[in-house]
Amino acid sequence: MHTTGMEEYLVGGAVRDILLGRTPHEYDYAFADTVEGFICRNPSARKAGNDFSICILHGLEHAPLRGKSIHEDLLLRDFTINALALDPNGKLYAHPQAFADMRNRTLRATNPTALQDDPIRVFRAARFAADLPEFTIHPDLLQQMRDIGSSGILDQMTPERVAGELFKALHTSMPGTFIRVLQEANCLSPWFKELQGAADVPAGPLPYHRESVLVHTAQVMDQCAGDPTAVYMALCHDLGKTKTPAEVLPHHYKHEHRGEEEAWALGTRLKLSNRLMRAGMVAARQHMKCGAYPSLKAGTRVDLLMEINKHSLLESFCRLIKADCGVDHSDTMSKDREVILNVVLPDELRNKGPESGIRLREMRCVALSRIRR
Repeated sequence: MHTTGMEEYLVGGAVRDILLGRTPHEYDYAFADTVEGFICRNPSARKAGNDFSICILHGLEHAPLRGKSIHEDLLLRDFTINALALDPNGKLYAHPQAFADMRNRTLRATNPTALQDDPIRVFRAARFAADLPEFTIHPDLLQQMRDIGSSGILDQMTPERVAGELFKALHTSMPGTFIRVLQEANCLSPWFKELQGAADVPAGPLPYHRESVLVHTAQVMDQCAGDPTAVYMALCHDLGKTKTPAEVLPHHYKHEHRGEEEAWALGTRLKLSNRLMRAGMVAARQHMKCGAYPSLKAGTRVDLLMEINKHSLLESFCRLIKADCGVDHSDTMSKDREVILNVVLPDELRNKGPESGIRLREMRCVALSRIRR
């Protein structure tokens, strides 16, 4: 504890993770006082951004109790397995259902209006399901999610909060579960509407695919776990398939071009970082080329490698391709990148504007052709 002279508790996920034998990644505290009183007692504390009900002290979040006591506070939290608190003396407080749900590996809302009280909990539930894959979502929680999804409330969420849950989901052990749960709860729209209906679209013709676009996307995301950028690239790589005309299914001709537009729309809506947006767009447009990378023409390989290198995406891109196609071209692509980056224009060809770029590309193509022979 870092405060003085007030009743305070370690709450939420940190306590849950300790009880589950996991290493906590976040430590949040709740105190029995007003924000003003907290800051008065802890002058180095500051209010957190636009959320003036949260204080930051020594880099950790501190918030007033929800309700008049720790017992009321726990009843108003999001999920029972997070409705836990530990006081400075080591005394543990819990929601009445918390321990049973932890034993039974059940994700359940703390009360019937928990998601209505804060709709971001829809995405948080999907994220926790991805982070705790051994847990099952309770039917009552799933129904709450469906009710929120059909109410239109999700349209009122801010992109920053939704993106925050997505970003955390990208770091989980089973990130594909994030979209699986949102699909099951009918909550993909409006924030992930590019995947709306993806469960009803075949991922491709037999024998290459027997699953839907959504199932395939989730599977590739899971196989990219451990590399958050690759996971997001997996989320975006087949978005164009959801726009395939029905008359050509199960084929998806030129879906990579449609996918780039869909990835741009998704990233823009969520106000993602430029790098993550670009990663999704590159994944959508370029992933088809890499399954057959060794057979590509030298110019195609140069252009592909330069674009990927420009955004520092080679490792994540190769991780995506291996998950999507089952082939690993990382060594070959890394060596090819080294070859073309070592090509240097002679002095007489420099500073000639576009002509210099054209000649440099030509020289890089020649260098790749030589090593292939």
